[in-house]
This record gives sequence, C-alpha cells and structure tokens, in this order.
Amino acid sequence: MAEEVTKAYNNIEFLNSPDARTVRVLCEFIEPRARFRDNDVEDTIVFFGSARIKSQDKAEAALRAAKQALDADPHSRETKLAHTKAEKGVALARYYEQSRELARRLTAWAMTRDHGKRFLVCSGGGPGIMEAANRGASEAGGKTVGLNISLPHEQEENPYITPELCFEFHYFFVRKFWFMYLAKALVVFPGGFGTMDELFEVLTLIQTGTAQKVMPVVLFGSEYWKKVLNLEHLLEWGTISPEDLELFKFFDDVDEAYDYLTKELTRLYL
Repeated sequence: MAEEVTKAYNNIEFLNSPDARTVRVLCEFIEPRARFRDNDVEDTIVFFGSARIKSQDKAEAALRAAKQALDADPHSRETKLAHTKAEKGVALARYYEQSRELARRLTAWAMTRDHGKRFLVCSGGGPGIMEAANRGASEAGGKTVGLNISLPHEQEENPYITPELCFEFHYFFVRKFWFMYLAKALVVFPGGFGTMDELFEVLTLIQTGTAQKVMPVVLFGSEYWKKVLNLEHLLEWGTISPEDLELFKFFDDVDEAYDYLTKELTRLYL
C-alpha cells in the first residue's frame, strides 16, 4: 500500500517555511477575529505603557534590597546605580497603581451597559502597565484582552488576562492592527520605544483620517510625557498643525481621566 501523502495544510515544515509566510500572517488576522466574535468582543479601551514598571509593593521591595546591597558595599558603582534605578522604580510605581485603578473603574462602568457596547480593557498582554490594566479589569469582574508578542527577552503573558482572550502574536504589524481595529479609546502611560511606536502610529492614523473613527487619546503622566515629547517644537517648525495637538489630552488624576473617557465614549458610541 502506498504511503499516504501529507496534505499541504498538514505539512508543518512547509507552514513554518518562508514560502508560507503569507499563510501565517493570514492566520494572525483570521484566528483572533474568530475568537473575538465567539466572545462578543467588538469594542476595547487600549492601555499602552512600559513593561518595566513594577507594582508599588514590588518596587518598594526592590528598593529595600538595593539599599541593603548599597549599605553592604557603599563604594561600588554597580550598587549605586542599582539603588538609583530602584528609586526611579518606586517613583514610577504610582503609574502601575493608577493604571490598575483606571482599568478597574472603566470595566465596572462598562459592565453597567445593559444593551449598549461593552468596552473591554485591552493591553499588550505583558508585565508592567499592561499587567496593571488587565489586573484592574479582572478585579472588577470583567473580561480583559491581552495581545502578547513573542520577543527574545520579554515578554510573558501576565496572569490577569481572560484565558480565551489571551493572544500570542509573531508579527508586530498584525498585533497593531488588532489594537487599532477594535479600539474606541487609547490610554497611554509612561513607556519607552515600544509605547511611543504604538502611540505615534495611532496618532498618525487619526491625523490622516485613515482610522475613520474618532477616538479619545489620553496621555497619563504629564510630568513624564511633556519632558519626553516636546510636540510644541514640531508646531514651531511647522511639521504639524495646531489642531494636531488636540488629538490627545494629558491627565494626572484617575478621577479626571475616568470622567473624560466615560463622557467621550458615551457621546461617541452610546
């Protein structure tokens, strides 16, 4: 009897080859769509921010350990740097707790929508601000989405994502598509290159009208963002228009950000 020939869609070697890259990309478009549909997910509030920001208790524990190391070896350059980094970590930890609280409150609010749209908190699925957002949403008793990405060093999915809504992407551009496609609001906490990449892609889509929807954008932490992003300088040089500075708003208070987001989401989508 002749040996059975493997069908192309069962050929794992082929599916992992460069020739099948288009198939793999399509899978990252189609499989999430099916899961979102099955779970009635149509609208999200996306949280961006650094994966390196710790919760308050973890940041304080890291500072205590760094201080002990510094006391034991006060002349070491390495321990001095570690202590300075730990101090910065404690200063940044407030953003973890604010992200957690804002996500919790937005989820609780969204769950009161009997017949309207449900706005699920969505993050990049990893640690830091992403974990805080998923954590707050889960503490409110709501479902919450994590769009994770496979990276060499970081990141593993955080434990607060609703299991059926935990995704693992290979392609950054497909992951960005799913961030933007379902998003009805964007909340951006302090972060690095990845956070700024995601922020500016969203702002560009809104600015150019490519997004074809109005979406409130919150930059949380004005002390951080106004030092990192001198956007008024772009206006001075004429590389952006005055109205481009109206595409986002700065906030430092959870109550104020919550009030703004719920009012805008109600006005725009409910």
